[in-house]
Amino acid sequence: MAQKKGYEVDSWLARPDPAMAIVLLYGPDRGLVAERAKAFAAKTGLPLDDPFSVVKLDGADVDRDEGRLLDEARTVPMFSDRRLLWVRNASGQKALADDIKALTAEPARDAIILIEAGDLKKGTGLRAIVEAAGNAIALPCYADEARDLDTVIDDELRKAGMSMTLDARQALRRNLGGDRLASRGEIEKLVLYAHGRNEIDVDDVNALSGDVSGASFDAAVDAMLDGKVGDFDIAFNRHCQSGGHPFLVLSSAMRQLQAIQVMRGQMESGGRNAASVVAGARPPVFFSRRKLVEKTLERWNVEALGRALGRLQTAVLQTRKRPDLSEALARQALLGIAIESARLGQRG
Repeated sequence: MAQKKGYEVDSWLARPDPAMAIVLLYGPDRGLVAERAKAFAAKTGLPLDDPFSVVKLDGADVDRDEGRLLDEARTVPMFSDRRLLWVRNASGQKALADDIKALTAEPARDAIILIEAGDLKKGTGLRAIVEAAGNAIALPCYADEARDLDTVIDDELRKAGMSMTLDARQALRRNLGGDRLASRGEIEKLVLYAHGRNEIDVDDVNALSGDVSGASFDAAVDAMLDGKVGDFDIAFNRHCQSGGHPFLVLSSAMRQLQAIQVMRGQMESGGRNAASVVAGARPPVFFSRRKLVEKTLERWNVEALGRALGRLQTAVLQTRKRPDLSEALARQALLGIAIESARLGQRG
């Protein structure tokens, strides 16, 4: 069985087994999935910005264009010894699972397959195919525990050449978890806030940190999901005027859309309706938000959700490069999603 326990994944990624031509990263922590996928891609030694060496595909596109992944895997590389086929936003797509099954039976000589997926049920579909293969490996990505969070904190502090007091670390750790990308972004924001000093103290954490694992900033994010543009603008302005950082709304919106993307994938793969998926969601959707989440699931397909998440990820990067424009950049990205949600609601 080609699979690893959660605590074994980082050590495997540090020294990947070259015999594993198919690598599946899956789990509820989509930020951790993305971070580890990037780390594995870098280990291949291929130039990640070269479209001839690295082909990036979306799970929905692979499912819609049956056989696409097989064709790419069997294409002879022109400018390198091998190619990386990087599939994102995978879930329960049948065509993708069929292609992977064919590639486990008849491996591609010149391709490495990297797949980023949501939380996949044990013993079914794509995960079962990979775990049963001899040339593929399944790597689970679950929410960070305290030891993992300390590693992430230390990594960011080391890159910045800074240290942190013990009480600041304890306060920060309470605010992290649930999503690696959001947690790392929160630490990076804290480092940026304390730029010019050697040590971060608890006052810095209290001044800037939000609750990445639990806070949802319901007013702004829910208005965005519901397509209520005016309500979103009021809530976002109120958040910023009260001293809240725009990044907190961006990260909250990302967590919400990632969770909705996983649920939408369950709808499309299992033929279930929105109410059924929301009722069975883990962690559960708070009762007062169920109707909103159901409405969002009915409006947005996996492909559209992928585009929205891409927009948010771009906005996060832009706000880090231009912190002086963070409010305007965040507003533009979130407002665009609110407008699209309103349009999708009108079509429905």
